[in-house]
Amino acid sequence: MVKAVGLLSGGLDSILATRLLQDQGIELLAISFRTPFFDSQKAQRAAAQLRVSLRIMDISEEHLQLVRNPRYGYGRNMNPCIDCHILMLRRAGQLLEREDFDFIFTGEVLGQRPMSQNKQVLGMVARDSGYEGLILRPLSAKLLPETIPEREGKVDRGKLLDIRGRSRKSQLELAKRYGIGDFPDPAGGCVLTDPGFSRRLRDLLAHQDEVQIRDIDLLRVGRHFRLDESTKVIIGRHKEENERILELVQEGDVIIRVMDYPGPIALIPRGSSDSSIEIAASLCVRYSDAPNDKPIGVLVKKEGREERLESSACSQEICQTLII
Repeated sequence: MVKAVGLLSGGLDSILATRLLQDQGIELLAISFRTPFFDSQKAQRAAAQLRVSLRIMDISEEHLQLVRNPRYGYGRNMNPCIDCHILMLRRAGQLLEREDFDFIFTGEVLGQRPMSQNKQVLGMVARDSGYEGLILRPLSAKLLPETIPEREGKVDRGKLLDIRGRSRKSQLELAKRYGIGDFPDPAGGCVLTDPGFSRRLRDLLAHQDEVQIRDIDLLRVGRHFRLDESTKVIIGRHKEENERILELVQEGDVIIRVMDYPGPIALIPRGSSDSSIEIAASLCVRYSDAPNDKPIGVLVKKEGREERLESSACSQEICQTLII
């Protein structure tokens, strides 16, 4: 029995690549990766639809180091797509060796992403992963060099496809033929492609040498303000974000809230000086329901102790200067 391990993102291309190989009677194991920047929920839905076994791998720490210093740089935002694909294929290859699979497959389409899926880059990614010749891309296989499993007759090259470019017409026709109607939009999934998230991440990496997973999780919530080189404040925008911020609090953080009026939670990760706390308190008042024309009572929790301050809302101009 021929066995293959494949990268299943849960998008239409990876679903179709899986179906093409299922048609050839190949035993498949799908793998999906989890980091602070993307999860495996789409892959789980797709695996259930395809009735294929799915293994989820958490590569958070390794991926975070890659994001900080990618060999091949970033895409339009903070997305190091080429390095990310190499990492995923390397991990898939390690699994191939441990569990005696015959080859790796992906849903990549030649030319769909001009910078990261042209013929030269696809070849480079395969080479740098360490598994060149064992990586099959069923949707574009007829346009790419013959792989070892094709050459050895483990895969029928004649039943693979020659899709290229950014048009989705061929994939949608194939999905209709297979009766696949439940698949996500091609956009989304990885927050590193989001300009706002990337701006916050770029600021974090520029000001902090040691970055933890918690720091990345905080980038997803609230408004972020840079107070100085070592201090920033995060302010919740609504009840759900306030609750999420409180879930992510760690020892050493400063928590600020307005007294007597509805308003946000403000968090200063890893604490700060008294002067920075005063600025954070004024930001907290600005985004609360408290009046902006008089001092307001603010509760500051620091090092396990609570202290009451009087603070006035900062001006809109200062807010715009500080916001990330």
